[in-house]
Amino acid sequence: MNLRFVEAFYWVASLKSVTRAADKLFLTQSAMSSRIAALEEELGVLLLDRRDKQFRLTVAGTRFFTYAQRLLELQREVKAEMGSGAALAVSLRIGAIESVLHSWLIPWIEKLRADHPALALELTVETTPILVEQVQRGTQDIVFAALPAAADGVRSRSLPPMEMVFMGHAQLHRKRRYALSELSELELLTFQRGSHPHVALIDLFRQEGVEPGRVHTISSISAMVQLVQGGFGVATLPLYAVQRMQNYPDLRPLACNSVLQPLPIHASYRTDPTTDAVETVVKSALAFVEAQFGTKARAVSAPSRRIVPRSGASKKSMS
Repeated sequence: MNLRFVEAFYWVASLKSVTRAADKLFLTQSAMSSRIAALEEELGVLLLDRRDKQFRLTVAGTRFFTYAQRLLELQREVKAEMGSGAALAVSLRIGAIESVLHSWLIPWIEKLRADHPALALELTVETTPILVEQVQRGTQDIVFAALPAAADGVRSRSLPPMEMVFMGHAQLHRKRRYALSELSELELLTFQRGSHPHVALIDLFRQEGVEPGRVHTISSISAMVQLVQGGFGVATLPLYAVQRMQNYPDLRPLACNSVLQPLPIHASYRTDPTTDAVETVVKSALAFVEAQFGTKARAVSAPSRRIVPRSGASKKSMS
C-alpha cells in the first residue's frame, strides 16, 4: 500500500476538502483526486461519497480513517527509530498576531532556526479571527493568537499572557500616576474593533463608570507607536513590544489606578501523524516564552496587581 496515497486520504478526511488537502501537500487537485482514486481501487471500496457537492466520507472511509492515522503514525515511529538524530527538515506555515510579532516571535524564530537549521517557515501576520479560521481550515499549521481554535484535529495550548499598559509620550504625559478619568480625556489608541484589547479597554471604562472621549482603533502596533511618538495620544500596548522598539526613546508606560487586562495568547496547531515537527515547534515556543516572561506574566494575571513602573528604572530594563 502506497503511504503517499494514505497520507492524501488522511488530509482530505481531516480537512474535509480535496482542495485544502492538495494545498497542504503542495499537490494539484487532480493529483490529489488521482491518489484517492488509486487507494480506493486498491482497497476495493469507495472512501468518499461523491453524490453531491457536500463533503462526506462513506462508511468505509470513516473506518479507514482510523487505520490511515495508525499507518502514518507507525511510519513516523519507524523513521524516528531508524534515522534517529536526523535534522528536522520540514516546511511549516506559522501565523501570529501583531502583538506576538513585536514581542517575542522574531527572537524565538532565530533560536528555532539555530536549533533546527533545516526547518523552512512561512510566516503570516494577521488578526485573531483570521488566524483561527486559517488553522481550522488547514491553511496554517500553527497560529499564535488571542483566542484558541477549536476543530477536529486541532489542539491548543495557553502561553503566558502579555502585560498590557497605557503608553504615552514622556514629554507630554509627565504625571507620576493617572486616574482612568484623566486618561479618558485624552485621545486613546487601541487595536481593531472587537479585538481583545479593544473590548477590555471599553469594559474597563464601563466597570469604573467612566465615559471615554475618543477611542481610535488601529490594527498596526507600528502605527500606534508612531502616533504616540508624534504626540497624538495614549495607546494600550503590550509592554514588552514597546520595550523592544529602541528607535522610540520618548515612549513611557503610564502608571494608572486601573489595571488593563493582560492579553491572552494561545498556540493552536494541527496534529500531523506523519511528523512530530509541529509538536516540536510548539514545545520550543512554550519553553522560550515561559523562560522569557513566564513568572512575570503569571504575576500580572493576579487581579490585585497594579501597573506601576518603578521610579528610576534602569535603561537596561526598557531595552
